[in-house]
This record gives sequence, structure tokens and C-alpha cells, in this order.
Amino acid sequence: MGDDIMNYNGGVAVAMKGKECVAIACDKRYGVQNKTIATNFTKIYQYGDHCFVAFCGLATDVQTVAQRLKFRTNLYELREQRKLKPNVLYSMLTNLLYERRFGPYFVFTLVIGLDPKTGETYIYDSDNIGAVSDNVNLATVGTASDYIFGLGELLFKPNMNPDELFEATSQALLNGVDRDSASGWGAVVYVVEKDKVTVRELKGRQD
Repeated sequence: MGDDIMNYNGGVAVAMKGKECVAIACDKRYGVQNKTIATNFTKIYQYGDHCFVAFCGLATDVQTVAQRLKFRTNLYELREQRKLKPNVLYSMLTNLLYERRFGPYFVFTLVIGLDPKTGETYIYDSDNIGAVSDNVNLATVGTASDYIFGLGELLFKPNMNPDELFEATSQALLNGVDRDSASGWGAVVYVVEKDKVTVRELKGRQD
């Protein structure tokens, strides 16, 4: 049951690090099991200037958790009068999930971020009750994550520039999605650098 509900709406996300840049990408499909309902479903949300979170799992819970996290981050920036850092965002998210551990949200999450002063990059992932991960080079969640991870490890190399990072992330995602019926219909890729965020849409197989 637990596994089925996680895969009910499909969808996948992947994040990868470069040199002073970090990328996150997700597919655009929203479906109910094998039936596609929409091809423009947002799974990546922005929090602060250099922080993004991707949510995969049950679509209603994705939107609920994204909104609750937005409320908490806004409150934090108002109270503290300072910008959100990636590790603070990750702590807030894991706390939010762990509070509901006895009736958990059906979401898996990826958090990425970049420190604009130092250029340090962050990628964290979490399960649906807020288990904490280390800062990693590559992470993926969702129905196609098994297919993406192997290829992602093959394509990843240290200190990629933004263009190389975009290419590696896109290829890993698209190839993984092609092997999974519950995700697809194109993708969106965010590449975060110190001074800008580049968003690109990818065309995928339409079947």
C-alpha cells in the first residue's frame, strides 16, 4: 500500500552538482497510475533566491507540503530579517515531515541550494518522514529514480561548468524517464549559479 500510493501520480526529479553551480530537474507529467491527466504539473518550487525543492509522490500532498513550507520560510525571513540558507531550508522541511511521522505525507523530496558568497553547493534528499541525508553530489527521487541513478553516476564528473551540468542532468533525466511509464511528457531544468538561475524546458517522448 505504502509503495503504491507513492507511485500513484508518478513523476521523478534529479539534482546534480557542478563547480559553483547546481541543477535540479523534474518531468512534467501528472497522472493517475497509467492514465495521463496533465502535462504541466509543477514539482519544483523556489524558496529564496538560490534554494529550490522538488517534491515527488502523491500530488495533493506535494502541493500541501510545498505551501506549508512556503509559509514557514516566509515567516523565518520576516522574523530573522535574513535570507534563507539551503541547510536551514532543509532543516525546516525535515522538521515539517517528521512532525507528521505517525500519519505521514506521501512525498519524497530533494533540496538544492547555493551559497552566493562562497559558491558552495548543496543537495539533500529526504524520505516522507524527514530522514536526514548528507550533502551529496547526485540525488534522485520518484518512480524513475532507479533508472536515473546509474546513468547519473556515469554522467557526473567533478567541477562541471553550468552547460556541462545542464547536459548531464538533462540526459540522466530523459533517459530514465523513457524507461518509466509513470513519468515523462517533457521536463524542466533549473541551473542555479551565484548571479542567476536559468530555467530550460526539455521536450521528451509524448507517449
